[in-house]
Amino acid sequence: MKKKNNTIRISYYGIICIVLLFAWIIGKLVFVSYFDEVDGVNIHSIASGRYTTTAKINASRGTIYSVNGEALAKDVNSYTVIAYLDLAPKPVQDKEYTANVLSEYLNMSPERIMALLSTPNAYQVELGPGGRDISEKLKIDIEKLELPGIGFIKDSKRYYPYGDFASYTIGYTRKRDGKIIGELGVESYYNNELNGKDGKTTYQRDAYGYQIPDTPVITEDAESGKDIYLTIDSNIQMYLENALSDMSNEYTFEWANVTIANAKTGAILGSATVPSFDPNKLNITQYNNPLVSFSYEPGSTMKIFSFMAAIEEGIYDDDEEFMSGVKFVGRDKVTDWNDYGWGTISYKTGFAYSSNVAAANLGLEMGRDKLVGYLKNFGFGKRTGIELANEYSGVLRPTYDLEVANVAFGQGMTSTPIQNVQALTTLANDGVMLRPYIIDKVIDPDTGEVIYRGGRNELGQIVSKSTTDKMKGLLDYAVNGDDLASTGKIYETDSTRLIGKTGTAQIASSSGGYEIGMYSNIKSFAGVFPYEDPEYIVYMSVKKLQSSSTPIAKAVKSIVESIAKYKNLQIMYIFI
Repeated sequence: MKKKNNTIRISYYGIICIVLLFAWIIGKLVFVSYFDEVDGVNIHSIASGRYTTTAKINASRGTIYSVNGEALAKDVNSYTVIAYLDLAPKPVQDKEYTANVLSEYLNMSPERIMALLSTPNAYQVELGPGGRDISEKLKIDIEKLELPGIGFIKDSKRYYPYGDFASYTIGYTRKRDGKIIGELGVESYYNNELNGKDGKTTYQRDAYGYQIPDTPVITEDAESGKDIYLTIDSNIQMYLENALSDMSNEYTFEWANVTIANAKTGAILGSATVPSFDPNKLNITQYNNPLVSFSYEPGSTMKIFSFMAAIEEGIYDDDEEFMSGVKFVGRDKVTDWNDYGWGTISYKTGFAYSSNVAAANLGLEMGRDKLVGYLKNFGFGKRTGIELANEYSGVLRPTYDLEVANVAFGQGMTSTPIQNVQALTTLANDGVMLRPYIIDKVIDPDTGEVIYRGGRNELGQIVSKSTTDKMKGLLDYAVNGDDLASTGKIYETDSTRLIGKTGTAQIASSSGGYEIGMYSNIKSFAGVFPYEDPEYIVYMSVKKLQSSSTPIAKAVKSIVESIAKYKNLQIMYIFI
């Protein structure tokens, strides 16, 4: 009887335990369903992360065009070669064979590819570096091999169809964290506008990473980057590139830069530099754009602007004479470039001969405040604001009389090529200065809407029309006059009437003073054409040219005559 009661007691306790166990399980399920975190672990996060994937949709970077509509920088499809090693429906079968075959296509050794294919505990691997950013053609060639387990991840890369053509203006890009980032030139200055806005898509995936059919997909479309049209005329740019290439093939120099601008609008029509670089290869050695980031003493081209200041102030007279050669300024002295001068000559002749003493006389007569005021009004000592990255401002801070005298002929100050181009616009616009610009228009490629258009931007009346008329006469006399001793005579052209001024500047030494050597200088030319009604500005500078200025004159004349033919500016001769 006791035995029977004992058995009943054990069954009763068992039932209680079972009921309590079920109650605990139900309570746990209720707890988990109502609360995200259990025992310090976020259950919902784990579940979501395991089965839900959000993939970025890269925005297409905008295209950069010439003013002629030619694509100078654009996105093209690129691919990364990947190998599926485990769990995939079709993993790599014969690793050694695969490595040997792919090595001939990816510029990688079979051993390196084999090491990647043997990566432990990997679902898939990238076959880099040779398998990254490959072209569409190479992808197709590899697909034809029908290698099991080999796939591709589609991406894009920046491509520059014309190589080193206008490369400092366009700039280049690099990839950072999978994103194309502009560096240098327009690529950098307009990086955000070119990049657009990435989108994203969220979907359910299986254990292999593939989307599960018939499950929700949430997509936010990407917004394409803006297309940018430069003011660069591809024909004019080619004239510049060819002229510098010819000069570099025959002469030795450290660098050369030449720029052509529309004198009536300020648009930059071409700017070329040697040495250059191919943004597809990134074989770049100089990371500053010479047009906006090279700041150096301009030399005698500055006489254009100091003489204009003197004309405007009424202290210049063509026929007034002075003693050239040497001018004492306190205990110091200013000398002409040939050290001895030409005796007593007129200021008109002094300009044609590029007399430092003539410029110093006029600068000191004006005084520091007036001279510096005019030069600042011409834009020296401050950035122009052109749409290019890393523009320098130059230095214009003379204090003492000797410094004022030196600044009048372009020494003891620094300027950039673009500042000289900007100041030269006054010659073609009756004394009104224009801001230079490089962007013709910006377009939304999705709608075709023009969201920005560049154009003529007047910066004010710097000098009077009578002053610019007088200066154009002096520049014409310097190039096209009968005096063979004029420094500009070698720039005389046949096809159109080019006018301008030469310059030669010493190079400041990092240890103080100036570098010593026959070729330790920067030679330049600043001019406009045609003389009657200037339409174009040309500015060229060359560092450490191991020659006379003849190669610069040859290059400038070649460019000017090519543009004259292209734009039908030739002088018409009428025979009676």
